[in-house]
Amino acid sequence: MSAATLRIGTRASQLALWQAEHVRALLRAQAGAPAIELVHIRTQGDEQREVPLWQVGGRAFFTREIDAALLAGTVDVAVHSLKDLPTQLEPGIALAATLARADPRDALLSPDGATLAQLPRGARIGTSSLRRRAFLARARPDAQLLDLRGNVPTRLERLLAGHYHAIVLAAAGLERLGLTAKISEHLAPERFPPAVSQGIIGVCTRRDDTEVLKWLAPLDDAGSRLAASAERALLKRIEGGCQVPLGALATVDHGRVHLEASVCALDGARCLTARGTSDTTVTAAQALGERVAEELLAQGAAALIAAERSALAVEAP
Repeated sequence: MSAATLRIGTRASQLALWQAEHVRALLRAQAGAPAIELVHIRTQGDEQREVPLWQVGGRAFFTREIDAALLAGTVDVAVHSLKDLPTQLEPGIALAATLARADPRDALLSPDGATLAQLPRGARIGTSSLRRRAFLARARPDAQLLDLRGNVPTRLERLLAGHYHAIVLAAAGLERLGLTAKISEHLAPERFPPAVSQGIIGVCTRRDDTEVLKWLAPLDDAGSRLAASAERALLKRIEGGCQVPLGALATVDHGRVHLEASVCALDGARCLTARGTSDTTVTAAQALGERVAEELLAQGAAALIAAERSALAVEAP
């Protein structure tokens, strides 16, 4: 911390700022909380807005620069959409808090409120995600799947300008920006499994910064921690990222962690699914993620992912 001020590093997009302000409000609600300053940091993902994410080399498009500032000591806290955070954290960084999860589902938006099934044949659907492309291709093989980058308001503008019949965004982001009325349909996780950790805000700090860790510990949500532990262990074992058509969702119910995950070919022709349950400890949830990953790999997930990477010339992790 700089003197008595805690500095939060964040991207400057409308959604990222909402998330950082939310973390600031939670911290301020604690007795004796320090002064809190937001520090805007531009990332590689912000610089390359017109390039499809799967064409951008490397990892951590939206987090690397913020984590570098954290390690350099220019900020004390990093606030991320947890789905953007690599499963292998930079040495010296700790995932100190996983906030209560918002709606993890994907949402379809269309100008006239049409659902996915109601869109015309050959409909133009915008998304920046290979995962969404794959599951959309499986559900609507007739659709034209087009790239869509930019922040949420920009994507909505392009939809309303007629570039697309529909677009797909994370329901959580729309909820946080007060845009749920724009949603035409929530896509069922059984057919459209979300990105790993979608809907969870992750808060990081330096692993040895005991003062900041003390303030962040009360923000950690037990259910989100279990879900994120299972999903991120799965992703790490599969060696996936935003360049892989993998979706997963863990839930906690009746004293058990339930995890279901799918890997889908980009043309939607082949889809592999595995599921399992575990006890409600972080260690057990991580082991669950690894078991489900092993089942997917046994079904041929590695070969499917390798084939998709080869076809797209995507860099392996």
